[in-house]
Amino acid sequence: MKKTDKLSIIGVPMDLGQKRRGVDMGPSAMRYGGLIEELQDLGFTLRDYGNISINRSVKRDAKEENLENLHEVIHANEELRALVVEIQEEDSFPLILGGDHSISIGSIAGLSEKYNNLGVIWFDAHVDLNTAETSPSGNIHGMPLAINLGIGHPLLTNIGGYSPKVKPEHIVIIGARSIDEGERELIKELGIKVYTMHEIDRLGMTYVIQETIEYLSERTDGVHLSLDLDGIDPIDAPGVGTPVLGGITYRESHLALEILAEAEIITSTEFVEVNPILDHKNQTADVAVALITSLLGKKLL
Repeated sequence: MKKTDKLSIIGVPMDLGQKRRGVDMGPSAMRYGGLIEELQDLGFTLRDYGNISINRSVKRDAKEENLENLHEVIHANEELRALVVEIQEEDSFPLILGGDHSISIGSIAGLSEKYNNLGVIWFDAHVDLNTAETSPSGNIHGMPLAINLGIGHPLLTNIGGYSPKVKPEHIVIIGARSIDEGERELIKELGIKVYTMHEIDRLGMTYVIQETIEYLSERTDGVHLSLDLDGIDPIDAPGVGTPVLGGITYRESHLALEILAEAEIITSTEFVEVNPILDHKNQTADVAVALITSLLGKKLL
């Protein structure tokens, strides 16, 4: 991360971008895993904003234009965007705890107001480039990267009053191993840089991360790390809603974030898709806490 002693935490207990309940407890699980105490030990001046309010009606929105809970997702992301903007005005590092991955619509909307050329590292088993037309499920948590590129429902792409939030040449996807056909076509059309598990296995994580750092350092003025815990192999992170076998190992994940910490290019981050209901003794939340502290500078020696 960029050198700073100020760090602001936002919890976003959002489970409306998909159908499986439980991921709304992710922020609490990470806090329960000792996140605050770990960050205090690292010497940060912390401000914990708690959890933003999610407008969760008794009956969820009916699917509209093949989009689940469209208006509730918009409301939550508009609130998150405003809070991220406020944090950046205080020159504090935003640490956002999800919640499902649809929260990145609001986080990146707020972040890109500060940076002219925001870079995004998308650490995920999925590329999240679906649209209402290509999505098999209508779950918005499978669409946020497309939305941030300005592709999708205008009420989502125009959160914050402008679109797009990020350029395709400023994105690096790491760990992909589940890609739908429409997403595959979009990657090729836009020329998005993707390191699938094939590249990670073949080249090694050190090479992948160093090349990512070089690639984004030349093109961007800030870099956001959006880390979905399902990017990690379910053996190490079982508590996620959409696990995919054959993922990044716990040690490879630590190595990646340790190298990013040393490079000092990360200006914000979010950790998403921790689902305690599907977890085993808070294992996935504990993994998230360990990875967050690696990114923020914790070392063995």
